[in-house]
Amino acid sequence: MIEEYAKYVDSGTLKELEIIAKDLRGIKVLHVNSTKVGGGVAEILHRLVPLMNDLGIECHWEVIKGDKDFFKVTKKIHNLLHMPDGRSLDPEDVLTYMKYTFENLSYVDTDPYDVVFIHDPQPLGLVVKKRPGQRWIWRCHIDVSSPDEATWKFVESFVNGYDAAIFHIPEFVREGVRIPTYIIPPSIDPLHDKNREIEADLVESTLTRLGIDPERPIVLQVSRFDRLKDPFGVIEAYRIVRRRVDCQLVLAGSFASDDPEGEEVYREVIEAKGDDPDIHVLNLPPDSHLEINALQRAASVVVQKSIREGFGLVVSEGMWKGKPVVGSNIGGIRRQIINGVTGYLVNSNEGAAFRIKQLIVDEDLRHRLGRNARERVRHSFLITRHLKDYLIVIHSLLEGS
Repeated sequence: MIEEYAKYVDSGTLKELEIIAKDLRGIKVLHVNSTKVGGGVAEILHRLVPLMNDLGIECHWEVIKGDKDFFKVTKKIHNLLHMPDGRSLDPEDVLTYMKYTFENLSYVDTDPYDVVFIHDPQPLGLVVKKRPGQRWIWRCHIDVSSPDEATWKFVESFVNGYDAAIFHIPEFVREGVRIPTYIIPPSIDPLHDKNREIEADLVESTLTRLGIDPERPIVLQVSRFDRLKDPFGVIEAYRIVRRRVDCQLVLAGSFASDDPEGEEVYREVIEAKGDDPDIHVLNLPPDSHLEINALQRAASVVVQKSIREGFGLVVSEGMWKGKPVVGSNIGGIRRQIINGVTGYLVNSNEGAAFRIKQLIVDEDLRHRLGRNARERVRHSFLITRHLKDYLIVIHSLLEGS
């Protein structure tokens, strides 16, 4: 399996992976998160876990259990970690979180493993199961640079029980974290159906099936239906662009099983769309990888206008297809886009509209930035680099035991 990446990375990278993994053979690694489908974490684990096994490291993946009440609380925690919104965790929220954490202590068997990766806040409390000799790593996939402080203090009380924490970018590391921290951006897999090369006929037939005109410029945002992704701002930017140039807007997403707000936001987006036939709001099944691939390849401009963003893998996905991306100047997005080189960073709906229009009307600029964008991803955001970073962290923690 690892050899299949030789088309995209140099032989030295693959050799490094084999050398590092050789020292780790015989250990057992567990990844734990809150959903098997929907969102970047699940997508990465679907690819990363088999690659670890292919390198001779026994690796497994478990998903915690929870009902609507639990995921309502963890969504609240998620939102409050991104930014204060006037709310706070109340005692009932804490009780609900601890109740389901306690239930998952018996459901998720962490004992056989040497290294345990816990992804995001939902399974964070499982660290109370940590036994002597194990190494536990908290992998934070969200922007915690300016959280609600009371919510962060609650999370921090668990985080400092880990052996290490991993963040996407340095700005996300909080002063109260007293354990070793590592900076590891996430990645995309060029062999995944969402990113592999596909035929032009498949792209065109997909657009036709979804009711999108393949002959007119397409502005695309791919994201789950979440207010933090600002689909309403994207609609406003599109309407500004439409005053000057012809184009279509596609908002493509799905519901994540651990996000109880998705349906509500989807209905609000449909209402904001109104009767404009050129705004296509697509609620796709979580496994619609080829459809997303086709949409990204067909797009004239890819947009990611999030209000807060841990990283935003859809930015790298669009760039990998040779598309310039117009993204908000925040979080992990600004670590992917080099302004004016691989796309544009913007701070407002009006700024987004200006850059979208510029890219639609200037084909040479669009293609030049798109070529740069693909190279940016090839060098920095492919799964082989991500895997190597994880192996180095594991090696470092076990070496220090």
